[in-house]
Amino acid sequence: MAYKLRRRTFSAIIKAVGLLSLSVFFSLESQAASFASNVLCRPDLASGRRNELANKLRTITGWHDLSFDEHGALRLGKAAPSGGSETARNLLAAAVSGEKLMVLEDASNRADVVFCSVVEGLWTKDEDEKPPVFVILIDFADFSRVTGDRVALAAFNVGWGVLHEIDHVVRDSVDPKRAGEAGECEDVINKMRRECGLAERADYHFSFIPGTSEGILTMKLVRLAFEQQQPHTNKKKRYWLIWDANLVGGLKERILTAGFR
Repeated sequence: MAYKLRRRTFSAIIKAVGLLSLSVFFSLESQAASFASNVLCRPDLASGRRNELANKLRTITGWHDLSFDEHGALRLGKAAPSGGSETARNLLAAAVSGEKLMVLEDASNRADVVFCSVVEGLWTKDEDEKPPVFVILIDFADFSRVTGDRVALAAFNVGWGVLHEIDHVVRDSVDPKRAGEAGECEDVINKMRRECGLAERADYHFSFIPGTSEGILTMKLVRLAFEQQQPHTNKKKRYWLIWDANLVGGLKERILTAGFR
């Protein structure tokens, strides 16, 4: 019998072929496995994309054998961590063993997704018997369109984006509405960045580069600020990321935000 999952936020129906079978598989196999995983890839998420995300998460967490298995389930591995962020490890451990199911979906080149976002899902059959489900939409193409300072680029990639969305689901954290602050969710992600020795996101909202917001220019360049305290001083140095919002999206929103919603 086919089961479907639909997003509360959209009218489109997502065919979750294999989703039920995966959930059942993990529940049945949990006695033999060290843990089951509640972070799953959609079957059509390409292996190259899965590897790209896994590589970023390995670097952030220090779990060098973290991977997606043949069923698309996130596995944290058994090896002891080396470096990385303890906060990130705790978040992923809570995600894979928690009571909420998270489905990773490739949303590359979609106009309605800016880097990453998460939407609540709804089972179309026997919802009361299934766990709460959330779909994490990942626009891999958006991340490839970002340029800027190398220090800032290391702190802003698909791994950080997915962790941001997972934090929304696991901790029910929120993003700020006002400019000039990183927000509750990014405060946690910034802690992870500090643990990795990386620059921190200074603002949740992006802004236009002066001179590019008016007229009918082909490009609408925006920037996002990161900061890092310099060794042996109390001063912070600012670093920038830049992208064309015409390609990445987000211009139609009342408050301009840099994805991770």
